[in-house]
Amino acid sequence: MKTSNKVALAGSYKKAHSGETTAKINRNTFIEVTLRIRRKKSIESLLNAGKRVDHADYEKEFGASQKDADQVEAFARQYKLSTVEVSLSRRSVILRGSIANMEAAFDVNLSKAVDSHGDDIRVRKGDIYIPEALKDVVEGVFGLDNRKAARPLFKLLKKADGISPQASVSSSFTPNQLAGIYGFPAGFNGKGQTIAIIELGGGYRTTDLTNYFKKLGIKKPSIKAILVDKGKNNPSNANSADGEVMLDIEVAGAVASGAKIVVYFSPNTDKGFLDAITKAVHDTTHKPSVVSISWGGGEAVWTQQSLNSFNEAFKAAAVLGVTVCAAAGDNGSSDGLTDNSVHVDFPASSPYVLACGGTTLKVKNNVITSETVWHDSNDSATGGGVSNVFPLPDYQKNAGVPAAIGTNFIGRGVPDVAGNADPNTGYNVLVDGQQLVIGGTSAVAPLFAGLIACLNQKSGKWSGFINPTLYAANPSVCRDITVGNNRTATGNAGYDARVGWDPCTGLGVFSKL
Repeated sequence: MKTSNKVALAGSYKKAHSGETTAKINRNTFIEVTLRIRRKKSIESLLNAGKRVDHADYEKEFGASQKDADQVEAFARQYKLSTVEVSLSRRSVILRGSIANMEAAFDVNLSKAVDSHGDDIRVRKGDIYIPEALKDVVEGVFGLDNRKAARPLFKLLKKADGISPQASVSSSFTPNQLAGIYGFPAGFNGKGQTIAIIELGGGYRTTDLTNYFKKLGIKKPSIKAILVDKGKNNPSNANSADGEVMLDIEVAGAVASGAKIVVYFSPNTDKGFLDAITKAVHDTTHKPSVVSISWGGGEAVWTQQSLNSFNEAFKAAAVLGVTVCAAAGDNGSSDGLTDNSVHVDFPASSPYVLACGGTTLKVKNNVITSETVWHDSNDSATGGGVSNVFPLPDYQKNAGVPAAIGTNFIGRGVPDVAGNADPNTGYNVLVDGQQLVIGGTSAVAPLFAGLIACLNQKSGKWSGFINPTLYAANPSVCRDITVGNNRTATGNAGYDARVGWDPCTGLGVFSKL
């Protein structure tokens, strides 16, 4: 129940938890929240002009103001909340306090619930409230609720009875072999570049990575873990999110072995996900030129404040010259949601990321014989469609993006490009000592992140936000995929491949690079 001097934070409304009945929570438990605060001034003119700034100038010109941060901290002290960190470049103030004091500060009621994995979680419903004096200052509050924000978008090749994954695969590839088949620039390995990889669970073992790259005959790249919001590099077994982590590192590292790979581990919450992204984009120590994201969820499951704040973080990446590659989803046009409708995956649906869809690739003697839309089953197919949230970006105005099915809204079309993602034609990886074949659009994001790193090395400059250039140059840089569909929503709703851009494989597969 809000107090008289507070207003609802725009976009903060959250639906009640759909799982088991909620229970009382220990209100003496301490938690942390991240408040995103406004920029000093808009960056829209830079985005529209395709201009870039360096990290120092970005913070000075487009970061948060110290005055706004001080105002937020003053509000926090009224409720006995302490400051953990203030980052003007990330526009983030991280606060710590008891659940009781957080509830009082933001006029919310927090409860305990059990998620689908059997884990205890903290949930809220309704709006978050902030002082009226902060309504134009604070753009989002993250961390009050710690439901899982996203899922890893990889697909492990299913075992047939008594048969190993390798025995049942029709064909599989090492990432460096695939780079050769796709014609990635020869003689370049991403030297001088840093690839950031966002992970919301799982972990890696150095011995596995050493053995994997040794077997490929490739020098193991420099790999570093950065822990965000008490995230952990926590490997367990091959059936866990380790599959995602190892897939991402091994694919990116095999394509761009000369690049440094920095893995940002954070908890799988809206706060953790956002903090990991902003940490990577604004990392002035490692300065990633490419960010790879293989986690996501249907647009409908996100709050509006999450959609807005993540998108603003990707705008910052564009202005800083950082390319963001995001997986488009692995469950076809439904994106795994069960409301009998079509959905696109976020963050792939942000207009400021390179959305990566999936294909089924067939090769003979290292020559492509066919490549079609990846559609294995209703729960194994490339994501793609039309955003219900983000409007059609200028760079797609001539792409022929249709209205989202069931609406008149012509929004951001997903994906932009595609690559091999079918687990039946998947990637050979090593996870917790096991040789596995893994697919999913999760593999395509690091594949193209590695490619971008190599292109950056080749050109001597960062590619940055490539979407406008990509659409303007097409079809000279992409090979069109015209066969297949991603129809997995009830009633066979979904999209078909066609000549030119389509909501299955976008512009197609990078070629002629």
